[in-house]
Order: sequence, then C-alpha cells, then structure tokens
Amino acid sequence: MGLKFRLSTLSFLEFFVWGAWLISLGSYTGNTLHFDGVQIGSFFATMGIASVFMPALLGIVADKWIPAQKLLGICHLVGAALLVWASTQTTYTGLYTLMFLYVVVYMPTIALHNSVMFGILAQNGKDVVKDFAPLRVWGTVGFIVAMWVVDLTGFKYSEAQFLFAAVASVALGLYAFTLPPQPVNRSKGKTSLIDAMGLSAFKLFRQKEMAIFFIFAMLLGAALQITNGFGDLFLTSFAGVAEYANSFGVKHSVVLLSISQVSETLFILAIPFFLKRFGIKVVMLMSLFAWVFRFGLFGLGDPGDGLWMLLLSMVVYGMAFDFFNISGSLFVNQSVDGSIRSSAQGLFMLMSNGLGAVIGSYGAGAVVKAYTVDGVTNWPPIWFIFAAYALVVALSFMVLFRHKHDPNHSVAVAH
Repeated sequence: MGLKFRLSTLSFLEFFVWGAWLISLGSYTGNTLHFDGVQIGSFFATMGIASVFMPALLGIVADKWIPAQKLLGICHLVGAALLVWASTQTTYTGLYTLMFLYVVVYMPTIALHNSVMFGILAQNGKDVVKDFAPLRVWGTVGFIVAMWVVDLTGFKYSEAQFLFAAVASVALGLYAFTLPPQPVNRSKGKTSLIDAMGLSAFKLFRQKEMAIFFIFAMLLGAALQITNGFGDLFLTSFAGVAEYANSFGVKHSVVLLSISQVSETLFILAIPFFLKRFGIKVVMLMSLFAWVFRFGLFGLGDPGDGLWMLLLSMVVYGMAFDFFNISGSLFVNQSVDGSIRSSAQGLFMLMSNGLGAVIGSYGAGAVVKAYTVDGVTNWPPIWFIFAAYALVVALSFMVLFRHKHDPNHSVAVAH
C-alpha cells in the first residue's frame, strides 16, 4: 500500500471513532437518559479535563520512550475496552466515570495522530504543510461516515453508539502497530531537569507571541465543544413544535449537523493557500469571526423557513474549526524544534481542547441550564451569548497578537 493511502486510512479511522459518539452523545444523555444541561456539559468537559494533562504527558512519553505510533495503538485498544464498559452504564455517575476514563486515553491520540502524520511525511521527504491537508481531510470523511451511520441506524439515542465506536477503535489500535516507526530521543547526554522530564515545549511561553498564541488557543478552544455538546439537542428540541416535528432537520439532526464536517473537507484543502498568502493571524481571525456567524445563525434559524440559516451555519463551521484547529497545529509544528514536536502538539491540545474545552463545556452548560425552565430551553439568547463571546475574543486577538508573516515560508513564524 502507498504512503498516502496508509496515512489517509490512519486519519479516517482516528476521527471515525470520535464521530461515532461525539455529536450524538448530547441526544443520548439528554433525550434518553434525561440528564440536565450542566450534567450534559460535564461530559464534554471531560475531554477538556483530560486534555489539560494527558496529551502533553503522552507527548513527552512519545518523544522520550515509546514510539508515537505504538503509543497511539495502545491508547485505542484500551479505549475500546472502556467504551464497551461505558455502554453498560445508565446512571450519571457510572457513565460519567467511564467516559472520563475513556477520554483520558482518547484525547492524546489526536495529538499523537498529528505527530505520527508529520513525522512520516518528513521521513519521506514530503512538504508537511502541502501534503498534510489532503490526507487529514480523510479524517473528516471518517467523522461524517460515522455520524451518518449513527443517525440512520438510530444509534444516536442508545448505548449502541459506544459499541460502534469500540469496534473502530480496535481496528485502529491494531493498525497503528503496522505504521513506520517514529524516533524517540533516548539520549543519555547531560541535560537539564526540564529537558530530562520532556517539558521543553513549555519554554515556548517565554516567547511573547507564542505565549499569546497559546492563550488565545485556549479562549478559542472554549467555542469548540459548545455545538458538539448542544447542537443536536438544540435541533431535536424542535420536535416539540408541531410545525417542525416531522422536518428533516429534526428527524435526522445528526445528518444535518454532518454538513459542518462536509464543509471541513473543503476548508482543509484551502489551508495551505491561506496560510502561505495571509499568515496565521489572518487565518485565525477568519476562524474567530466564523464562530460568531456559526452561533448567531443558530440563534436565528429553525428547521422551517429558517433552515437556510442553519445550513449556512453548517457551512461556516468548516472555516471556524479548520482555520483554528488544523492551521494552529501546522503553525506549532513549523515553529518548534523536531525534538519536541510531540510535546508541543500536546501543549497545543492542552490549551485548546484542554483548558479551553473545560471553560466552554461548563460555561455552556451553565448558560443552557439558566435558560431552561420546566424542561423547556429558550435557545436563541443562548446562541447570541456564545456569538458575543466569540466576537470579543476576535477583536482582542486582532489587537494583541502580532507576528511577522513571510509569504516565502509555509506558515508565519512568531517573533
């Protein structure tokens, strides 16, 4: 099998596992298990809590001791067992505990996946920025396929989504062990305590612009889990309105939401052009303002005459997600020494999908609960609050983040 096929398969499976439960978990916990807004938000906060320490920790392990591709496989095999166990839980405490343990081993795999992809491409003399995006797009395809299967089979309302994800996780866990070996730095030369512990990536905070970049990665990361946690619950809430109860957007809400991932496939391919032409600051600003529109259109739309606004919201999501998550990962990869690549990717995950996700998940849960009375949620003001948050972050980033963009390089380098 060719290199591109192998790496495309890796991305497809990595995000297929996530797509099998991430978007539908809100419907299962809200509509089937009848958990409240704060409880639902807490499930998505587990990803943030785990990302605070696990990606950075396992990034260190991958840089220093265990090859990244093997560590990736181990995490997915352990994760599969935890998903099977989670499928047996119906109480909040039981399900929360198992899902927390699961995301502890899953969330680091996103950074490990990126590190393995970057490493293999570099080993084969490829242009990482140019060649990564077309391969990473297959991850989005995997996410979409998983979402469609979960929706069309009715798994989104049951524990079957966990079992479905577990099967894919086993497949990926075994496949990872067949990937080309990644180097580890077991040098026994004299090093500082920080280097010995693999914490060199944290030195990036000494660089003003990198420190600002990571702080805004945290603030922007807060937006990532909001529609993941409550997007499907929002759409299915229209089932209580006779006018919309039988509409496509309500009956197949996950399929409607999957248009967001279809949009991702297009914007991923545009990343190399935008990064080279405009630099990381402009690309990140595009992402931030796209989040403003994402939330605002949710607040204005409905599955009837307002369906076009929901559809437009799905389209702008591609820019909102990719121009931050993928571009940010590429920016970090190009801004650090190869010896701390995995650690730096882990640090990026810590700030965005770690601290940021905790803030976003618990904050969103509290806002949703505040606007829910007798089981009925008033969604428009909720989405407008989130849109206002994204706007404030965007304007602050415009003023505070400064960099020197060199169009002759693949990405802008902070100074």
